[in-house]
Amino acid sequence: MSSTIDTILVREDVQNRLRAKRRKDIRKSVVFHGLVILFGFVMLYPFLWLVGSSFKPAHEIFVNVGAILPSAPTLENFINGWRGFGGITFATFYQNSLIYAGFGTLLTVMSAAVVAYGFARIQFPLRGFWFSCMLMTLMMPVQIQIIPQYIFFSQLGMVNTFWPLLLPRFLGQAGGAFFIFMIVQFIRSIPVQLDEAAEIDGANRVTFFFKVMLPLIKPALVTAGIFSFQWTWGDFLTPLIYLNSPRLYTVSVAIRAFSDPAGVTDWGAVYAMSFLSLVPVLVIFGMYQKQIVEGISTTGLK
Repeated sequence: MSSTIDTILVREDVQNRLRAKRRKDIRKSVVFHGLVILFGFVMLYPFLWLVGSSFKPAHEIFVNVGAILPSAPTLENFINGWRGFGGITFATFYQNSLIYAGFGTLLTVMSAAVVAYGFARIQFPLRGFWFSCMLMTLMMPVQIQIIPQYIFFSQLGMVNTFWPLLLPRFLGQAGGAFFIFMIVQFIRSIPVQLDEAAEIDGANRVTFFFKVMLPLIKPALVTAGIFSFQWTWGDFLTPLIYLNSPRLYTVSVAIRAFSDPAGVTDWGAVYAMSFLSLVPVLVIFGMYQKQIVEGISTTGLK
């Protein structure tokens, strides 16, 4: 009889401990998710405020600054912003940004893939030294390159064209060193035996690079392309320096031109066009976030 009572008491004690543990786990989960939601809201608040302000009437934007939702939503800001200025609609600025970001990304990824393959697979004198020099360019501020580059392109008569924006990307600048390093790490995770097998089959380096290596490093190329597109799309300094004609302005420079310190600035149109300028980046990130995670997680693994 006593053993039965002891068994019942032990069972009740175990059940009480399990219930207490579950309650403790629930409290921890509630606190953890509450903090995550709070910090997430703090991080997203500027973006939410931008979206809400783009739908607010002009007189309401700075009346209740902390409010996100507009009291009377309107599309007037988008209509006024899309009209642009100087007879140039915002569609022209979007087109210029797509040209700059699209071709710039293509040139950056192409050059980074070729250079990365050379550093990872081809043996040549002072390879380690040149690779170190390439990595040191990551610590070089872009501002110190502006003056000599501007003088160079000015002497070639390329100012106020897209060439000063695109050519440096083909030559490995504007983040090219970072992408080269990332792709090198990815290539090093691919067995060297593939190179030897292709060489035995009679394939030269060019054939092996295009038919074997490029398909294998596709995750790294997609990751580099997405990051390059995002950085190029939001680039403000380079187009501001080289593009003088309003018809060549990119989205970032055009939004800055909406602001008139000497007059009245239509902040509603500025916020509306700023929101529209984020749409391509958000869409691309949403479509290819799986490839981004795959490319980053597998880079550098042996």
